[in-house]
Amino acid sequence: MGEILAVSLTSHAPTIMMPREQRLELNEGREISLVPGLHRMRDEKLAALDVDTIVILDTHWFTTVEHVVTAQDHFEGVFTSAELPRGMSQIPFEYDGDPELADAIAAQGEVVGTPIHANHDPHLPIFYATINLVKYLRTDQKVISVSIAQTGEDDDFQRVGRAIGRAVAATDRKVVLLASGGMSHRFWSLKKLEEHEASDPSHIITPEARAADEQRIAWMEAGDHAAIVDHMDDYMAHAPEGGFGHVLMMQAAVGGRACIATGEKLSDYENATGTGQVHVWFDRPATGWTGHGVEVAGITTDEPATAGAGTSAGA
Repeated sequence: MGEILAVSLTSHAPTIMMPREQRLELNEGREISLVPGLHRMRDEKLAALDVDTIVILDTHWFTTVEHVVTAQDHFEGVFTSAELPRGMSQIPFEYDGDPELADAIAAQGEVVGTPIHANHDPHLPIFYATINLVKYLRTDQKVISVSIAQTGEDDDFQRVGRAIGRAVAATDRKVVLLASGGMSHRFWSLKKLEEHEASDPSHIITPEARAADEQRIAWMEAGDHAAIVDHMDDYMAHAPEGGFGHVLMMQAAVGGRACIATGEKLSDYENATGTGQVHVWFDRPATGWTGHGVEVAGITTDEPATAGAGTSAGA
């Protein structure tokens, strides 16, 4: 029986891919905390776990009629971002996929009640919400990515999370889930961007968005996952990245509202051109994700069928 060993809300902000000198220039001479946070995640967290596969919930991969999972055996190429080619260009990547786990996730779609497709096409593009984390975090683990259906609502994302939990349980995989994305996600206008590139959260697009983000981080640190689920309608006013689908998937895979795992911040809460960014890591509690032994979330815990908005595009 497989197991989800840990999960994390992990920022893929494009600034992490800039040379250090550029990062310091943008941030008033200081390193953005997201970068040392990723080093800690790799060296202190992932290195301590026997991880077979990293599953990345990718908020830059928008699909329309179904959720899609990468199911290729191997990924190799050179990545240049269409959105930000000056900051993310000619990045080489090479890693193995996990077709068996991808197919197992897709097979659970009918069970949980949402369409999931495992795609084996070698020409399927990869996005920087995956590439950036692979570059920082992967050593020898297999990697698969899961899309955000831009037509999805809260319960759709929760169903995908349950499918992931069930699929991991049905295999022998030891898995870490990375919810690759930000929090509130509105940008400053092009004319004002240069005034708001520093990481200090005073540059978040509005005080209200900052307060909403910080409240959710506090809930994560307290292990109050129910509060995040129950207040999704309020949060949508601040355009969370991907409709917060990456976080809803992550939570549902490990118990959803019933999850008791407390979060550990591996970075400061930071600004990225108006958006909220942070790394929050959740180790599997000794008593199980929901406090009832070794159950794998997604099998024993159902989410309410709450409806929220679709997705919110952006970095």
